[in-house]
Amino acid sequence: MTDATAPFPAAQAPTDRRVSTRIGSISESATLAVDAKAKALKAAGRPVIGFGAGEPDFPTPDYIVEAAVEACRDPRNHRYTPAGGLPELKAAIAAKTLRDSGYEVEASQVLVTNGGKQAIYAAFATILDPGDEVIVPAPYWTTYPESIRLAGGIPVEVVADETTGYRVSVEQLEAARTEHTKVLLFVSPSNPTGAVYSRAEVEAIGRWAAEHGLWVLTDEIYEHLVYGDAEFSSLPVVVPELRDKCVVVNGVAKTYAMTGWRVGWVIGPKDVVKAATNLQSHATSNVSNVAQRAALAAVSGDLKAVEEMKTAFDRRRRKIVQMLNEIDGVVCPEPEGAFYAYPSVKALLGKEIRGRRPATSVELAALILEEAEVAVVPGEAFGTPGYLRLSYALGDEDLVEGVSRIQKLLAEARG
Repeated sequence: MTDATAPFPAAQAPTDRRVSTRIGSISESATLAVDAKAKALKAAGRPVIGFGAGEPDFPTPDYIVEAAVEACRDPRNHRYTPAGGLPELKAAIAAKTLRDSGYEVEASQVLVTNGGKQAIYAAFATILDPGDEVIVPAPYWTTYPESIRLAGGIPVEVVADETTGYRVSVEQLEAARTEHTKVLLFVSPSNPTGAVYSRAEVEAIGRWAAEHGLWVLTDEIYEHLVYGDAEFSSLPVVVPELRDKCVVVNGVAKTYAMTGWRVGWVIGPKDVVKAATNLQSHATSNVSNVAQRAALAAVSGDLKAVEEMKTAFDRRRRKIVQMLNEIDGVVCPEPEGAFYAYPSVKALLGKEIRGRRPATSVELAALILEEAEVAVVPGEAFGTPGYLRLSYALGDEDLVEGVSRIQKLLAEARG
């Protein structure tokens, strides 16, 4: 017989839990899950075209690969190195940050991490205490709220939609601020929407954060991928009074087609970076030395490779937006940065398509995968149901073929 007065019912007793509540509450990365499913179907012989993963389809430039090959032969790289990163790489990241965004920092303000995801978690883990709130503009990248929760914080979503180009206003941010708000997350260019804030908008948001004594974590991973008249603006450069409460995360993944190399970094006040380095010293120690040497070659070199990739992304950007907007019921603003399109499909939900009536964008994405053999990520993954994310970092022919399949399928929508 169960004792109703026991502090824990038998099924919930702490000793019976196989996975902790903290880790068990983490959702799988939706973008990686979609990409894995698409790759599994392709391996099984299905002609699936994947718009899921956010990674350039270009190889890492040769000079970067060669730097890694040479690093493999050097016995220095066969040993432990400083947990916070190779000193020469930290200095090169500081120099690159000044060159590319005009933000002057010292090497002691840099922590080299195992990719951008570790940089984000390390930053939140270092500045958040349990119960601290973080304002998170949505649509957001799937990892942000999970990292905040893992660090003990509470994500507070502020939603923008296609009518504002997916950009939030100071008024919306102020409405979300409470006495528990500690951090604003700011991302421009944005994943998943491709939104880019103007310099005036960056300044207004930065001054609002400074006025209220908030920390800001700004993710600049797509800094070089902006198109047309859009311009990237680094928040601590535009609003220098934020420097002492601003943490910048970045990495080589998108700029240099190095997603698999796993090198990112944190830039921030020295005490924060020192504390985050202490955390990393117990979590992973140093990033792979071979990858660090490759990253050193990347950030020390010119931007010719990214300019070539950007030309291709720009062409694909215009094509995918044109084709998506040709579909009845789809509204797709033109992204100004990154390499994602984020169309609204709300008008298609509930309509009959091949005998089914998808009620959510999750169900619509599943239908598109099953019937058109095209993998897209539903908006639920990014905090905004009713949308789909398509990465246009894939070959031109696959892009046209994939969207053509979606066009053909969704043209059947009725009633």
